[in-house]
Amino acid sequence: MLYSKIEGEGKPFIIMHGFLGMSDNWKTLAGQYVEAGFQVHILDLRNHGRSFHSDEWSYEAMVQDVFEYCQANQLTKTDILGHSMGGKVAMLFATTHPEIVDKLIVADIGPKFYKQHHQDILAGLNAVDFSVKPSRNDVEEIVAQHVPDFGTRQFLLKNLYWQEPGQLAFRFNLAVFNNNLEAIGVALPEGLVFDKPTLFIRGGNSGYVLDADFDAIRQHFPKVKFETIPNAGHWLHAENPKMFFELTTAFLKE
Repeated sequence: MLYSKIEGEGKPFIIMHGFLGMSDNWKTLAGQYVEAGFQVHILDLRNHGRSFHSDEWSYEAMVQDVFEYCQANQLTKTDILGHSMGGKVAMLFATTHPEIVDKLIVADIGPKFYKQHHQDILAGLNAVDFSVKPSRNDVEEIVAQHVPDFGTRQFLLKNLYWQEPGQLAFRFNLAVFNNNLEAIGVALPEGLVFDKPTLFIRGGNSGYVLDADFDAIRQHFPKVKFETIPNAGHWLHAENPKMFFELTTAFLKE
């Protein structure tokens, strides 16, 4: 079963992180959604955070995990939000289990195929040799050689934890990502449709969702609404959490 944090009372609201992320990334926003009257479920998807590791890693497998989570927690009518990879999971889940989902929010990702572009990040993560028992500072210095952006580096290093005294490790399943990285870019299958209220929200400085993608998105999500957060990149919820919260809450309360 997937690891989750459940807080609040009210309408169930599932939140799913992006690639190399985890539920902790959404902790602050989750608290705000709780105050807005939702029962928030922030998940760690398989091979991420505190959830189980598996050699099988695909969107179909992740959707099955979420379906089993909903069954175990008796979630029959939920709203769902996914960012990046989590947005792809959310899209496939909503189109294959529409009876469970009332409203769908997809943050800065589209249903199209994405060419692999995480090579530098993976190179930095793979350069860390935990057998020599590096310190946190050592790990950051190694990763920085491949990932110069401070914000991205801090996001990645949140995955560091003490496996035992003196021994750091990453929470995510790096070996599986190395072997099956193409899985993250696959498109939503043709013909799948979610005919309920949907919000696509993107960062104005991010190139993940283009105006040219809107028509293809409408084919899958005919009741879609588009919003853009200006001067924000791919991590729009972290760069402008206030506007992200306001736009998403307004949509959920409609």
